[in-house]
Amino acid sequence: MNILISIDSFKGSMTSMQAGEAAKKGILKAVPDADVLVCPLADGGEGTTDALTDGMDGEKISLTVTGPLGEKTDCYYGWLDGSKKAVMEMASAAGITLVHEKNPLAATTFGVGEMIFDAIKRGAENIIIGIGGSATNDGGIGMLKALGYEFLDKNGKDVGLGASSLGKVEKIVDDKVNPLISKVKFQVVCDVDNPLCGENGATYIFGTQKGVTDEMKPVIDRAMKHFAEKTAEKLGVSCEDIAGAGAAGGLGFAFLSYLNAELKPGVELIMQATDMEEKIKMADIVVTGEGRLDSQTVMGKAPIGVAGLAKKYNKKVIAFAGSVSDDAVLCNANGIDAFFPIVRGATTLEKAMRTENAVKNMELTAEQVFRLAADFMVH
Repeated sequence: MNILISIDSFKGSMTSMQAGEAAKKGILKAVPDADVLVCPLADGGEGTTDALTDGMDGEKISLTVTGPLGEKTDCYYGWLDGSKKAVMEMASAAGITLVHEKNPLAATTFGVGEMIFDAIKRGAENIIIGIGGSATNDGGIGMLKALGYEFLDKNGKDVGLGASSLGKVEKIVDDKVNPLISKVKFQVVCDVDNPLCGENGATYIFGTQKGVTDEMKPVIDRAMKHFAEKTAEKLGVSCEDIAGAGAAGGLGFAFLSYLNAELKPGVELIMQATDMEEKIKMADIVVTGEGRLDSQTVMGKAPIGVAGLAKKYNKKVIAFAGSVSDDAVLCNANGIDAFFPIVRGATTLEKAMRTENAVKNMELTAEQVFRLAADFMVH
């Protein structure tokens, strides 16, 4: 029996690989001769770097970069040497959790560019980056400056960093950009389809959570529009209305315009990166899951992505979760044949989420489920 396990992380409890390995251990107790493969799963948000790096035998590269408000901050990205691929999250260098006091006019993505540049110097030919959870609204200008682009005002002076710099841009210079950047394939995990500007754009939709006040919104949006126009003049291409340009305070726009990036939904990109489809073809049963299964799971979350791909090849899909809601039955109509909560008996949320308890519960539940599943497969 060939079994593929691809479970999303149980946030605050188990990583994707911890959950997968625990399920594998339980399955092998029930079916000792099974061929069980654990494949990392993530949706492009928090934990994506860890999932792919650990699951693909990569290493973590630590470095110090410029934080969102100019302070030095420690971060890391995943490096897969054999494939010359880097995996990173912009939030590790410019995330909203890094700021104690929101300042959207000053917050910068400069550290994201430093992280990318480090990977390029290491020899990266393919960079996968998740861009959720940003503290910034700078149109990606900080990232681009770290990569060598210069943005000058009407007097030929540097415009500075943050959203306050966007409206000052009059000239864009690319003489100092590392030529290796043009050879890198950028794949950006992006799960929003907002344009750069306007009422549905970066500033109006996402600005409030980053500290943008109602008074600031029209000012910053006009500045963002100005930056987009100057970019179009320089590059001869306009990307401001492309779906996802408004992601991460306009960072999506910078990737599209300057780095010729491909923006893809998180689950789709991660499954592609791990060659999930080929692995599913070889499986008899596919195991997936996440911390909580509910009606939100069917709205494009990772387990449904796995289930959908499995159903393309008529594979049975079993899901495990820390908890399930009454409306989780929607998962049955979206590719998951059966799902099982792993919590065994009354307990507190705190105890259930302790890693050692969650791992044990996953192992024990998987063992019991596959004692039955194996019998059905045989008969």
